[in-house]
Amino acid sequence: MSVYPEDIFTEPKTVDPDTLANLGPLRRLAGIWEGEKGADINPKADGPERRQFRERIEMQPIDAQANGPQLFYGLRYHTHIVKPGEVETFHDQVGYWLWEPAARTVIHTLAIPRGQVLLAAGTADADATEFEVTATLGSEVYGILSNPFLDSAFRTVKFHVRVTVNKDGTWSYEEHTQLRISDRADLVDHVDRNTLRRIAEPTLNPLAASTDRGPGI
Repeated sequence: MSVYPEDIFTEPKTVDPDTLANLGPLRRLAGIWEGEKGADINPKADGPERRQFRERIEMQPIDAQANGPQLFYGLRYHTHIVKPGEVETFHDQVGYWLWEPAARTVIHTLAIPRGQVLLAAGTADADATEFEVTATLGSEVYGILSNPFLDSAFRTVKFHVRVTVNKDGTWSYEEHTQLRISDRADLVDHVDRNTLRRIAEPTLNPLAASTDRGPGI
């Protein structure tokens, strides 16, 4: 049964300007975060390589977004990762975490400067402290696109990440990227995990700031 009306053009007449109060399971991720002990298990020519990394993630609320009757509240994010003691970027990533209340759906968009993007999704309750999103190669809705070299040599066939909000105010993720590498018979699982602690509160989204409403985390 569809959660949308037959009228696919008319946007909601009333939208709460306070994004922080309407983020569902994403509300506890808003802010600026750091993690010092990230773990990366990455495929190399002679086998998996295990590396530690430092991570900084900025997650800031955006104004509500509508596609006709479909309504999203969300966080714009930027992830920057380096190896301990180094300044050179190890990994850079931008995108959005979106919550669609009517469909109880979390959407994760990802873009990295190696020529790859994806759209992943999963369902969750508004008060959930753990949720998962998945994208699959070939899907026309929640899928993966890569540049020709990556698609040929390191084809990403599935992406999955589980997010857990911890009782101490931190949050953790475990991310699995399944790769078909041109010289391997079996799929290779590229794994990343980390636990992050908040170092700064989020900034109000523009519409909420203009109405002088306080944070709703």
